[in-house]
Amino acid sequence: MDDLVLAYAGDAAEGDRLRLADGWLRRWVGTWQVGGTEVSWPLGDMASVPVLASRPVRKFTWRSRQGHRPGLQFMVSTGRHHGFESLEEQRLLLALDFVGVTEVLPQPFELDFEHKDGRSRHVPDFLAVMPGGSIWLFDVRPERLIKPEDRLKFAAAREAAAACGWRYSVVVGWREHVLSGLDHLSSQRRPLPDRLGLEGELLAAAMPRRFGELVAATRLPAVARVHATHLLWHRRLGVDLGRPLGDASLVWPARVGGI
Repeated sequence: MDDLVLAYAGDAAEGDRLRLADGWLRRWVGTWQVGGTEVSWPLGDMASVPVLASRPVRKFTWRSRQGHRPGLQFMVSTGRHHGFESLEEQRLLLALDFVGVTEVLPQPFELDFEHKDGRSRHVPDFLAVMPGGSIWLFDVRPERLIKPEDRLKFAAAREAAAACGWRYSVVVGWREHVLSGLDHLSSQRRPLPDRLGLEGELLAAAMPRRFGELVAATRLPAVARVHATHLLWHRRLGVDLGRPLGDASLVWPARVGGI
C-alpha cells in the first residue's frame, strides 16, 4: 500500500490540541456494532475488540441529488461486497483487494475523543486486516477537501490507532499511473480456468521480459494476454505500477506468495 497511495501528514500539528494527559486511554471511547448491539470500549481496551464479528456503525444511504456517490464494491480477497461512500473510497477498496486483505470493515467504529475545546466524534472510513494479520485504519479524503476540523479528527484517529497497535493513513490520492494500472488488472481478478495450460507457459518463460514479448512467445498470444493479466493481479507475476502499463512494461516472476 505504501507504494500505491499518497498519504496525508498535515494533521501532525493538530496533535497539540488533543487531551492526552494521564487517563486518556480510559476517557477516549470507541463504539462498535457487535452482534447487532452497540458496544463501547475505552480506547485502552479497544485492541481486543472482535473485529471480524463487527459491523459498520453507520448505514449507507442512497438518495437523489446527494453530493457523493455511495455503492457496493465486490472484493475477490474477501468474497463479499463492501460499502463505500464515494468514488475515492471505492478506489481504496480496489487497491486493498489487490494487496490481498483478509477482511475490510467500512465505518468500523465511532471514536469519542477529547481536545482542548471539548469532545468530538469521528468515524474512520475503513479498517483492514492486512496479509499477515496486522490492522490498518484508513480515512479517505482528497486533500483539497480537508477542513481544519478534519485535521483534528485525523490526528485523533492516528493517536487511537497507535494506542491499539494499528497503522493509520489518510489517503488523499494515488501515485502516478497506479489507478489506471489497477483498473486494467482488475478486469481479470476473478477465478479464470486455464484449460489450455497457458499460465504454465507464462510462468516458465525466461524473465524479466516485456509484457508484449511474453504473451507473444506462447501458443495463443491473444488468450495468453488475458491469463498474464490475471497472474499480474494475483501477484504471481510482477510489474511496476508506477509506470504506464502496456506491451512495453517489464514483467518478472514473483516470489512464492506474491511480491
